[in-house]
Amino acid sequence: MLELQSLSLEIEGSKGFEILKNINLQFHEKKIYVITGPNGGGKSSLAKVIMGVYHPTQGNILLDGQEITTTTITDRARMGIGYAFQSPPRFKGIKVKELLTMAASHNPEKVNICDLLYDVGLCAQDYLNRDVDSSLSGGEMKRIEIATVLARNLKIAVFDEPEAGIDLWSFQKLAETFRNIHEKYDTTIIIISHQERIMELADEIIIMSNGTISAQSERDIILAGILSNEACACSTKCVKGVGQNVECVR
Repeated sequence: MLELQSLSLEIEGSKGFEILKNINLQFHEKKIYVITGPNGGGKSSLAKVIMGVYHPTQGNILLDGQEITTTTITDRARMGIGYAFQSPPRFKGIKVKELLTMAASHNPEKVNICDLLYDVGLCAQDYLNRDVDSSLSGGEMKRIEIATVLARNLKIAVFDEPEAGIDLWSFQKLAETFRNIHEKYDTTIIIISHQERIMELADEIIIMSNGTISAQSERDIILAGILSNEACACSTKCVKGVGQNVECVR
């Protein structure tokens, strides 16, 4: 389990600016969590704190009861925490099979790279010998990056707006991919997204606004609150039990 206790993050400077304010969250094993909310609400900053890109100015981070607040990105990766970028990096001169083999290097005898590609909806015969370069579409790159995450057999996988920059068809395939890996793998998945289709995959939805957690509950409760109050988008208090209007959370 990943636990954030009274976590705050402040930008350094003469005045200081608090990005995250007293965040308390628990992410349990084998669940999908979707974090949503208005732009600038602190979602990506929270993801980077989990990964170790940023270190909180206050509070603690625990992984399976172990204090990891000040550990490095490298150490957290070794512990089983991974982060997938909005725009996956491309590697000229490296083939898909080489990238997946490197990702699985910690436990190669238990990882079948052909199965990994199948699990993300790609045919191994068509992709193993492709270069990880601009010849791959945005949707293909997103799914290959997910395959590299699966190859590492992570405890916690964080995806920052995985739908960004891909077309509708690729987005539909991406949603199917998350559904499939949730059924097959033990990884706790945290997705930052504005998309209702992604939120429908969640076990729990967390709404962030102004650096705080404004709501957290089971998927059906949050979605019902959002969808039943579409007419009140001008009021920040109109979504009963959620605390955010439809326009904001999307």
